[in-house]
Amino acid sequence: MPEISAANLIPESFDFRGSTADIAGQIGLIWELIRAPLIVPLLRLAVYICLAMSLMLFIERPYMGIVIILVKIFWKKPEKRYKWEPMRDDLEIGNAAFPMVLVQIPMFNEKEVYKISIGAACNLSWPSDRIVIQVLDDSTDPIIKDMVEKECQRWASKGTHCRYQIRETRGGYKAGALKEGLKHDYVKDCEYVVIFDADFRPEPDFLRRAIPFLMHNSDIALVQARWRFVNSDECLLTRMQEMSLDYHFTVEQEVGSSTHAFFGFNGTGGIWRIAAINEAGGWKDRTTVEDMDLAVRAGLKGWKFVYLGDPQVKSELPSTFKAFRFQQHRWSCGPANLFRKMVMEIVRNKKIAVWKKVYVIYSFFFVRKVIAHMVTFFFYCVVLPLTILVPEVEVPKWGAIYIPCIITALNSVGTPRSIHLLFYWILFENVMSLHRTKATFIGLLEAKRANEWVVTEKLGDALKNKSNVVKAKPKKIGLKIGDRIHLTELGFAVFLFFCGCYDFLYGKNNYFIYLFLQVITFTIAGFGYIGTIVPTS
Repeated sequence: MPEISAANLIPESFDFRGSTADIAGQIGLIWELIRAPLIVPLLRLAVYICLAMSLMLFIERPYMGIVIILVKIFWKKPEKRYKWEPMRDDLEIGNAAFPMVLVQIPMFNEKEVYKISIGAACNLSWPSDRIVIQVLDDSTDPIIKDMVEKECQRWASKGTHCRYQIRETRGGYKAGALKEGLKHDYVKDCEYVVIFDADFRPEPDFLRRAIPFLMHNSDIALVQARWRFVNSDECLLTRMQEMSLDYHFTVEQEVGSSTHAFFGFNGTGGIWRIAAINEAGGWKDRTTVEDMDLAVRAGLKGWKFVYLGDPQVKSELPSTFKAFRFQQHRWSCGPANLFRKMVMEIVRNKKIAVWKKVYVIYSFFFVRKVIAHMVTFFFYCVVLPLTILVPEVEVPKWGAIYIPCIITALNSVGTPRSIHLLFYWILFENVMSLHRTKATFIGLLEAKRANEWVVTEKLGDALKNKSNVVKAKPKKIGLKIGDRIHLTELGFAVFLFFCGCYDFLYGKNNYFIYLFLQVITFTIAGFGYIGTIVPTS
């Protein structure tokens, strides 16, 4: 057989030793040769795949919208759908009428917010002999550990059953801390466990309003409350996050609770029946979404979940771009990795109905956790711009314009006050879809960063009261290009700018208007000028 070399694949007329103009001409000739037989079919296939994904996402959105309308107009509130009675003091049996409750507050170097969360938990309206506040401190800074311990001791001196717990290692991260916390002897008498992250501030009546769902309905494992954000107006980044998370709670969580009594636990602001945790196999640290992992396993055991739009728990949004990126990596990578690990277990499960299996696999995991990220990035940041360079491939108007507009309009129902920011939100979500898609692939393939866990930084009131903040152990702060400059985002800004210029000169669909605006957003993100800029001095 004759040997095949690179020279056989390139026509003899091609000489790459010429001038720059000659090389550019030869590259253009190669492009024309492979364009029709290779590029056009591949790009057309990519368009079809993206349109199919868009339709999947589009069908999901109106479905949830219809369910929400029915819930708001016709369906009873949770207090009417389930047995629920207000908590009352019983003069005969006294505090024994109240079940024993454990409140867990996992922490890691939370110097800005530890006082707020511990104080809010200790001020919950519940008999002091029927509640245990457990602060699970994994802090590595000895000064912060000392501050947290002293705060726990201060509340304990007031008669509050506040326990300060530490571990030798951070094995399992948050899941490991929660699991370890349930092993203590004083927890054995507790029926329910409430989990609050370090920046969460429940209202005093939170337990009295939520616990009755668990007391009077033995098949309910979880009561999840809605989050409210104390710093949503801090900057444009927090406003964008509020729009996304409000939709998640008011629509996605409500639909799951109303139709299948199933949704993903949000990791905080919720109350678990400890017996359900144990039956589901306890906390596991195999992914970065230990909360969702536990919820899926408990759901497969037949337990029901209830979402409450009221009461609401105040919390803090990450206001720095670096913290937000780390959070979004965890929230995108973790569900994809969990989907990989559990899909066959869900298929083989015998305890839940077929329709619930379809809902969990298709709607909960595949469409919302995988397709939603990928179609946003590949369609609107890769495929659509490429069709400008290959005009033989056309994207129908319904796929390029109408469907995205409808989906975006439906997403705005969660935060009506921010409807004027919808256009900025679209551009920002397209930028973040690059980061989320990469994280999704890492989770699906279980690649190197699949189990990366970086605690989301909370600023609390540090920027407002900087002079009053107790400084922890000083750290050397140097300029790291990776902390501020994001080359991938800047690379896409260059790519989209080229496509926009080409469309402006030769195109016919006026996509360059969208592309240039997207270029600006990618550039701003690439240089890190999003969110709160924390002073370093």
